[in-house]
Order: sequence, then structure tokens, then C-alpha cells
Amino acid sequence: MKRGILVLLSLSVVITAAYFTASKWAIRHETLMFKDPTRDERPVAVDVAVRFDKEMQADAGMITLPVAILNHGNTVKFTEYSFLANVFAARGYLTISIQNDLPSDGPMVTKVGELYVGRLPQYQRGITNIKFAIEEMKKRQPNADYSKLTMVGHSNGGDIAMYFAKQYPDEIKKVVTLDNLRVPFMTDGKFKILSFRSHDSQFKPDPGVVPDADECEKAGITVVNTNFQHNDMRDTGPEKAKDSIQAMLDKFLADTDSAVAPVDTRNAPPKILEPGPVSLYVPVEKPQTLTDKLKKSLSLTKTETKKDPSVTN
Repeated sequence: MKRGILVLLSLSVVITAAYFTASKWAIRHETLMFKDPTRDERPVAVDVAVRFDKEMQADAGMITLPVAILNHGNTVKFTEYSFLANVFAARGYLTISIQNDLPSDGPMVTKVGELYVGRLPQYQRGITNIKFAIEEMKKRQPNADYSKLTMVGHSNGGDIAMYFAKQYPDEIKKVVTLDNLRVPFMTDGKFKILSFRSHDSQFKPDPGVVPDADECEKAGITVVNTNFQHNDMRDTGPEKAKDSIQAMLDKFLADTDSAVAPVDTRNAPPKILEPGPVSLYVPVEKPQTLTDKLKKSLSLTKTETKKDPSVTN
């Protein structure tokens, strides 16, 4: 009996690994370079991640791709979050990772006592980059929904994501942040929010950024308190951290993308969570067996016989 259970567990691990491998190979990544003429031809690089089959369906006008915008942390490259981009792409999203800062930009300065400790210019530049990149992507991927965005970001990129949501709430479908520290969460329940929090003594959110448990419950905000370091939440982080974040993110998307049972976020259950093993959600259509097909065929034949008055027993 125990041997049988071990075999089943081993098979589950193999199947999950095979799913991730297949999904990864089915995703196309492309780096594009745009230049903004309104800002002295400022270069804005983006990495696009999309599933081959979903892109083909969108190109044929069969579907409209949901869009996720991914914002990197300070001094981190836009290409260093492929573990996140692949989760969104695997679920059918057009994922656009944007390089928000350049080596020629001035250093980020912390000014205690100022709004967002002096980071507002970086957030405003990020929003300009996002708006510009979206307009350029519309020319290349017109069959995507740019009117309702899923905004994603790590650290400073998470603050850019939240600040964008504050400025353009009607253009937001979901927000996912990884340890943003400066911009307070929106608590009006207009859209779903998922936030992963680190356990790091050097990176602490400013007071009032992360709502308390009661506010999260009312607003439908999911806060995942992890044991990971702030800088673990990118491609260079440990596999354990990335696997855990991927699994929780995949489950969140499975729940919030469901069109069958929309949830009123204003009356959502408590959403303060501790990390744990989360199974990947892989929708699988139950295949018809040969017996099922024969039964269906016989059933149709009987129905047609009853309807035809010329046929007698």
C-alpha cells in the first residue's frame, strides 16, 4: 500500500514538472526596442512573453489576449523576471516587461519626510514608459485588451504598479506586487490585489503601505507573508522561492480569471495568508472514452428512431 502511494506521489511530481517544461517551451519571448519621440528619442525596451497558440488565435481574431504589465525593481533589468512572465503567459496573457530606468538616469534618492520618500519622479517616469509602450504594442499586437490591465511589479516596480493603479483605477483589472515599500495599497475594492511580502530586516514597508487584516478583508486584498528575502523575488533568487511564488500566483490567476463565479471583493473572506505548498491549477478536460462515445451514439439513434413515424418496431 505504502509503495503504491509513493508511486502516485512520484507520478504527480513528474506530471507537474512536465507541465512546467511544456509551458515554458510553448512560450515565445521577444525583446523590442521603442524610442519615444516626445522625450528626445528615449529608448524604452520591452520583453514580450506570449504563448504560441494563444498568439495565433489572437492573430486570427478568435480571442482577445489579456495584458499584464511587469515592472522591475530598482537597478534590476526588465529581463530578470521571466519566472513571473512565464506564469502569466502560460495562462494566456500577453506579458509586457518594461525597462523603466536607464544608466543615464540620475540615481534614486531617498528623502525622508517627502511623499514616497522622494520617489515620485521615478513613478511618473514609469507611468510615461507604460503608456508609451502600450501604444507601441497596439501596433504589433492589436488583438489584446489594453483597456483592463493586470499591473505587476517588484520592489520599486511594485510601487510603480500601485501608483499607476491609483492614477488610472478604471484601467486596472488586477494588481500583483512583490514587496513594494512606498505606495499604500488601494483599499476601495475596485480590483483584486495580491502582494507577496518578504521577511527581510533591511527592507521594511513604510507605515500605512500594507493594510491591516481588517482592511484586507473588506477590500479583498490577498497578502502572502513569506520567509524569503527581498531580493529572492526575481530570476536570481532561489528555486524554492520562485516555485512558491509561481504556485501561489498561478492559483490567484485561476481564481480571479474565472468567468463562472465573479466575486464581490468588498465582502471577501480574510486574505492574510502564510506560504505553503500550493498545487498548480491545470484545467484538464475529461476525455471521452470509447464506451462514452458508443453510448452517446446509441442514445442519438434511439431518439431519431422515436421521432421518425415511418419507423416501426
